[in-house]
Amino acid sequence: MYTERPARLAGAVVWTNTPAGPGGAPVLPDGCMDLLWHEGRLLVAGPDTRAYTPQGPAAPWSGIRFRPGTAPALLGVPAHELRDQRVELADLWSAGRVRRLRARVAAAAGPEAGLEQAALLLATEAGPPDPLLGRLVAALDAGRPVGVTADELGLGARQLHRRALAAFGYGPKTLARVLRLQRALVLARAGVPYADTAARAGYADQAHLARDVRQLTGRTLGVLLGGG
Repeated sequence: MYTERPARLAGAVVWTNTPAGPGGAPVLPDGCMDLLWHEGRLLVAGPDTRAYTPQGPAAPWSGIRFRPGTAPALLGVPAHELRDQRVELADLWSAGRVRRLRARVAAAAGPEAGLEQAALLLATEAGPPDPLLGRLVAALDAGRPVGVTADELGLGARQLHRRALAAFGYGPKTLARVLRLQRALVLARAGVPYADTAARAGYADQAHLARDVRQLTGRTLGVLLGGG
């Protein structure tokens, strides 16, 4: 069973998931990174460019999902170094720092509360988020072309690509595709017909939507929506 709620950290979401059986539902690309708690371990989920299928026996997971572009500053690691990976926080931080954070999470009322407290602490240490990254995400999520967005932000193509790699784990064109996929999923899950979903999400047509969903998730839209 999966549940989520908004976190006290702006734009973040706290979630829990206890799969009904081994593995679990695929985690789809969304432009985000997560700090995870699993059986006393702290891990980091890097940005995905394809669907990730959990492995292993059914066991509870908790996490805090950071809005796109914010986690690298909090964790102190460029996003592209974690692309399509799940890694132990101990591989990124000193043993002492991980031990202190693990103790903070374990001492909280529950893992979700502990992760939320940890995220607030990390955000305080990191300082205010880069407003340019927020503007970039907002523009691409609104369907603005990458070139036009770069001009509006006053960045050259190479500079934009370099900033995007560090913040999101991939270039702005891939980020735009991932955000468009998420827009389409929201519409399709709300019952919007596929052709209308494609048009409203920013695809050329329904066939374009179908290809992009398959390429990014390895599944058809019907399978993702539970229709077989």
